[in-house]
Amino acid sequence: MLPSLIWRPLQRILDFMSGSAVGGIVLMGAAGLAMIVANSPLAQAYQQGLEIHLGPLSLLHWVNDGLMAVFFLLVGLEIKREFVDGELGSNPLRILPGLGALGGMVVPAAIYLAFNASHPVSRNGWAIPSATDIAFALGIAVLLGSRVPTSLKAFLAALAIIDDLGAVVIIAVFYTPDLNLGYLAVALGVVGVMIGLNRAGIRMLTPYLLLGLGLWVLVYASGVHATLAGVATALCIPLRDSEGRLPSDGDCSHSPLLQLEHALHRLVPITVLPLFGFANAGISFAGIGAEQWLAPTTLGVGMGLAAGKVIGVFGAATLAIKAGWAQMPRQATLGQLFATAWLCGIGFTMSLFIGMLAFPSHPELQDEVKLGILAGSVLAGAVGAAGFVLAKSKQQPR
Repeated sequence: MLPSLIWRPLQRILDFMSGSAVGGIVLMGAAGLAMIVANSPLAQAYQQGLEIHLGPLSLLHWVNDGLMAVFFLLVGLEIKREFVDGELGSNPLRILPGLGALGGMVVPAAIYLAFNASHPVSRNGWAIPSATDIAFALGIAVLLGSRVPTSLKAFLAALAIIDDLGAVVIIAVFYTPDLNLGYLAVALGVVGVMIGLNRAGIRMLTPYLLLGLGLWVLVYASGVHATLAGVATALCIPLRDSEGRLPSDGDCSHSPLLQLEHALHRLVPITVLPLFGFANAGISFAGIGAEQWLAPTTLGVGMGLAAGKVIGVFGAATLAIKAGWAQMPRQATLGQLFATAWLCGIGFTMSLFIGMLAFPSHPELQDEVKLGILAGSVLAGAVGAAGFVLAKSKQQPR
């Protein structure tokens, strides 16, 4: 009786804390705390603490390569569910968020390169402003309540999922400098085993998670970023039950994928993401002046997020609607779609992550990336929220 009395309230607390709005606030708080610590007398202890080695890796590497693999596992589960049996389950449903996501990746990258094409090192960060932070963006949408139509929240979530898929591909293709083909071949063999388990009807999570752990070690040793092992594992985990049926609404008891996704949705927003934010968002403002704020990297990231996202997402979505390829989200106005495109300019988790990959040995460029993410995301979030407050809602039909 006692475990039940303790566990049920704990479940309710976890469910509340991992909600879109609260999860985004927790992540924002962790990032803000990191900046405070990095500009306090604790700054040296903060930096030294991140460099402490636990086994073969530093604490910072365990967060970025280890814990973030769990985040990518959740991303992979969401991608598979949405494409098989969700908001992206058919081609008509994929057109509007798909084109919006494509525009929201291409235009920010082009704007970044416009500032950095002549800089041989900093131009490697072209993908940084291409990522939307789903926790922050959806968190603001949830906090705005009924001002954001449900259809636009679904559009924003679907776009962010496709955006994450694009980021995964970009990381695998463009941010893998050295490959060990032997380890990579064994890793592909492990993926083949997991696919075989799926085809054989194995519905227990334990074999997939154990093989996924081994896959993480092999992928890390291969030179491909280890977090991609999380995505590969997720795509192998069965969504259907033992009889090949898709889960019914609200019932995840017979779907291994939904069981794991539900568990990770409770934990990742309040553990993995805040730890990542705290470990990576700390930037000292001592000595930072106009030169750093106006640096090509800072401007490329900031303008890519704040201007590139809204131009790319809104432009591509509007084109699709005007051309008749897709329909305007239900009960939404063009002004509200424009505000949603601004929210897509909030980049944090994936943008920071790509920034660390792009400039592993250039801390000064990493700091400029953080400045750009901070400026661009704050501007995009503020304008997007204001846009929803000022936009007139479409009248419900009577």
